[in-house]
Amino acid sequence: MPRRLFVVGVGPGSPLYVTEAAKDAIRKSKYVVGYKYTLATIESVLDRSKQQVLEVTMGSQDEVYQDVYGRMKDDEYCTVPFTGDVNFSESEVVDRLLEIFGDDNVLIIPGISSIQVAAAKSRVPTDKALIVTFHVTGDIEQKKKDLLEAVKSGRSVILLPRPWPRDLSKHFMQSDIAKFLKASGMDTQKLKVWVFEHLTTDKETTFRGIVSDLEGREFSDLSAMVIDQVKRQTYLEF
Repeated sequence: MPRRLFVVGVGPGSPLYVTEAAKDAIRKSKYVVGYKYTLATIESVLDRSKQQVLEVTMGSQDEVYQDVYGRMKDDEYCTVPFTGDVNFSESEVVDRLLEIFGDDNVLIIPGISSIQVAAAKSRVPTDKALIVTFHVTGDIEQKKKDLLEAVKSGRSVILLPRPWPRDLSKHFMQSDIAKFLKASGMDTQKLKVWVFEHLTTDKETTFRGIVSDLEGREFSDLSAMVIDQVKRQTYLEF
């Protein structure tokens, strides 16, 4: 049996949002490799006396993934956990892990995304909203156009912003989004907005107001934003 990899979503931050499927994968694994915040979320599941737990950064991750793969024996398991849902905002890393381990040796286990929690808290259903993440390293110009088109057409938007403090030209946080929409002709004083920080943790905060209020405000990198244009319809209307 070849070396196996679990790529696992572990929820927004609270251990209560880690699924049983994710826990099972972690417990089977000799190696667990993840970012500091993500490892903290699953600390209660880890057994550091038996598992090799390795913390990575964006700069070190590729070297560590390859090193672990080289050390693993056939029939051993590794878990790489990700905050939220591994299928959202993590595709660049997942694609690299599929290259290293091979598609047939990787099992992807979904998790609960901050997008889902933000939708629930704002009562803006995902089936009536544009879901978009700017939390990527590639070009976001098309995503910005999609955002603008959704707002123009009266759709709600649930999004993850992009923190990039080392290069402010790539920074696209809540204040930047508000300024972008205003510069694009939107009346940001009429757009309702929610911003959630540190969802599901004891540091969770909620901002509720209008998009124009966001200009000049700073929010955590761990935040989700909802532009609320939802029009409620019950089954009695159909």
